[in-house]
Amino acid sequence: MAEIVLERVYSIRLKHKMKRYPRWLRAKKAIRYVRRFLSKHMKTDEDKIRLDTKINEKIWERGAQKPPTKIRIRAVKFDDGVVEAELLE
Repeated sequence: MAEIVLERVYSIRLKHKMKRYPRWLRAKKAIRYVRRFLSKHMKTDEDKIRLDTKINEKIWERGAQKPPTKIRIRAVKFDDGVVEAELLE
């Protein structure tokens, strides 16, 4: 069983990053931005990040053109480098 090394809660602002993309790409880019954000702050590779399905559903719930302006995420890093993220709300 992997042990927890680090556990943090992040409030990720998506609004300032998503305005630069065309409307039909915003939700897709938001998911990618969340992965990059977590890899930077938790110091691991993007392919070792496991996003909960509720994060995906929250970003896509109003369609591809209108992702939420910010989301709160709880991220847990294990000793093998895998990061699991879940939605808080």
